[in-house]
Order: sequence, then structure tokens, then C-alpha cells
Amino acid sequence: MDFSDQQVERYARHILLPQVGGVGQAKLLGAKVLVVGAGGLGSPVLMYLAAAGVGTLGIVDDDVVDLSNLQRQILHTTGRIGTSKVESAREAIKSINPDIKVIAHQVRLNADNVMELISAYDLVADGTDNFATRFLINDACYFAKKPLISAAILRFDGQIATFKSFPGGDPEGPCYRCLFREPPPPGQIPSCSEAGVLGALCGTVGSLQATEVLKEILDIGESLSGHLLVYDALEVEFRRIKIKRDPGCPLCGDKPTITDLSVHQAKDSEAKDG
Repeated sequence: MDFSDQQVERYARHILLPQVGGVGQAKLLGAKVLVVGAGGLGSPVLMYLAAAGVGTLGIVDDDVVDLSNLQRQILHTTGRIGTSKVESAREAIKSINPDIKVIAHQVRLNADNVMELISAYDLVADGTDNFATRFLINDACYFAKKPLISAAILRFDGQIATFKSFPGGDPEGPCYRCLFREPPPPGQIPSCSEAGVLGALCGTVGSLQATEVLKEILDIGESLSGHLLVYDALEVEFRRIKIKRDPGCPLCGDKPTITDLSVHQAKDSEAKDG
């Protein structure tokens, strides 16, 4: 593709990289990434993907900006308290890179809308803060054959992994259910709102997550598929743990028992009934 003079200047440091160059930058400009969650992780992910020139960014979040968010959710500002997070994120992204197409999905992700939402994107970045949604995104990405870059944070710890165990992706790689078979019982593992999180940790982990998204789009370096990267901020320690595909996995195993999203629809129904 032909770059404008402004694009050449904006993306000059990318174009200088032999692993990126003009061809790679064109890939980024043509890519479509869905980021689920415009909070602590979604903030740095969206900002760095916008700065990198990822052409289309979809954002899923049904929440509004609250004062308690601002300690870590750097997309948002004091002046946008009470604004929907997707619209606040859109404003921040446009101020970074006005050429980026931003699609705001102000909805709560569920089994009824997840497949339609992710179908228009090349890959998904999960920055959510609850297990039920993480499992839903994993299962939907598997069925839709979309690479998933997932991250999580709590207190002083973070973790990142890439999942693309679907046919045509990395058939030897695991999915999220190979790592965690089922969501833990409600209340067993506290959320950030219950246990706290160091604000700057979100930037560290979210930046790493954005890097893995860019690598997947550019098809460069070594994918995190098959590994879990764990960061302990207090001990300044990174650990890379190998994860194998589980032949007994109910989703991607040899004899899957989860063949569609009906398991999540049932849980949604139970939650509504309760």
C-alpha cells in the first residue's frame, strides 16, 4: 500500500525495523483487533495498538468511568467520570491516532452476542476481570478460529498467554480450558475490586499483551502459544511455563464434550433466574 507522508513519519520507527518494514506496517493498518474490557489491561493495550497503527479497534465494555478506575485505567480522565468507558476510550484513541477506526460496543459480552461480535475481527485481546467471561471468550474464539491473547492481573501478579488451538492455528497448542478446566466457584478467587491491584502493574502486563498482539498480526518472533508468562512484580521475576494441550480437554481435546456455547447460555439463564 502507499503511505501518506504523515504515515511515513508517524510509523518511521516501525518501518526501520527489518521484522516490520513497510509490508508489516501495512499489515497493522489492515488489521482488526477486538479488545474486551477498557479497564486496567485494556487501557495500555488499546493505547499501544492505536499508536502502532492497528487500523480497526473494537472495544467491548458496558461500564462507565468511575473515580476508583483512575488509579490504573489510563485511558480515562477525571473529566470523563460518568462517561461510558467505550466512548472515553474512543476519545483517548482518537487523540493518539485520528486515523484509527474505533468501533464501540457498549454491551455486556454473553453467549448470545459473542460470536457475532468477534466475527468481524482478526484476533481478540481479553482484558476482562472475571472467570466466566474469560471462559466464554476462550470458547468463542476456538469455535470462530480466532487467536486469543489473554491476560490477567491481581495484587502484584500478572500473567499472559496466547491461545490458538483451533484447526489451522496451533493444533498442538492448548486452549484456556487446558490450563483451567472450569471456572472456580464464585467467591473463591477475589477480584481486583476485592483484593486490590498495583496500578502500574496493569501497564506492565498490558504492554506485554499488546506486544504479543502485534507479533501475531506481523507473524514475527516466537508466539506465546503453548506457554504462560507469569510476572511477580514484588520479586521482579518473570517465569515462562510450558503448557501442553490436554487430550482430555472438554473443548479442544480428543473427545470434546463442549461443542457449542450452550453451556454458557445455560449459565446465563441460571444467573438471570437467580
